Amino acid sequence: MIEAVGLSKYYGNFAAARDVTFAINKGEVAAFLGPNGAGKSTTMKLLTGYLAPSAGTARIAGFDMSVERLLGAERLGYLPENGPLYPDMSPRSLLTFFGNARGLSGTELERRLGEVVDICHLEAVIGKPIGKLSKGYRQRVGMAQALLHDPDVLILDEPTAGLDPNQIREVRKLIRELGKNKTILLSTHILQEVEAMCNRVLFINEGRLVFDGQPADLGVEQRELDEKFYELSKGARRT
Repeated sequence: MIEAVGLSKYYGNFAAARDVTFAINKGEVAAFLGPNGAGKSTTMKLLTGYLAPSAGTARIAGFDMSVERLLGAERLGYLPENGPLYPDMSPRSLLTFFGNARGLSGTELERRLGEVVDICHLEAVIGKPIGKLSKGYRQRVGMAQALLHDPDVLILDEPTAGLDPNQIREVRKLIRELGKNKTILLSTHILQEVEAMCNRVLFINEGRLVFDGQPADLGVEQRELDEKFYELSKGARRT
């Protein structure tokens, strides 16, 4: 459902992503781990078609995002780290706007609006200006727009960034629920996210994929996770 084949992005001599190759199958929830600046967001933008690769191929549900981006986008929900949530709009008006852009209208749009508002628990703020909402509610609005067209694939960039512990718990619960019938790739540098939500781990550093395996392969204790994170980060710099 999500596939990267030799995916690379260069800015002059700097490689933001370098020969990244992996495949995520239907029903998997995969964590994209790595330190800040490792290339997680760049790789996600390449996968979604937001950026054109310097080399390699990105596919969503089998569609090459370089030449079949609109077809791939129909199957994809994308939550960027800092999504375009217009502060003067309400969640309802924003979701209506995105729904229209996705080709939804009439009773179908109203049905999907009701479903994502319920899933993301936006009832209490549906008519309030987004600029007045807490970070947690804004993140829920972003999640709702990613879910609006009921995609098979979700790509979520730092979905719990900036949230307080209660908000993080709510977002993690939502992602676990969504993972029951969707394929999800989420980026994070928070190790606790892995055991809380994921059944697969990809670790990237300096634009290179340096680990692809199960969460248990990283360890179960916090000390083990911290040590593995450090080892993978340091190891990539030596190569």
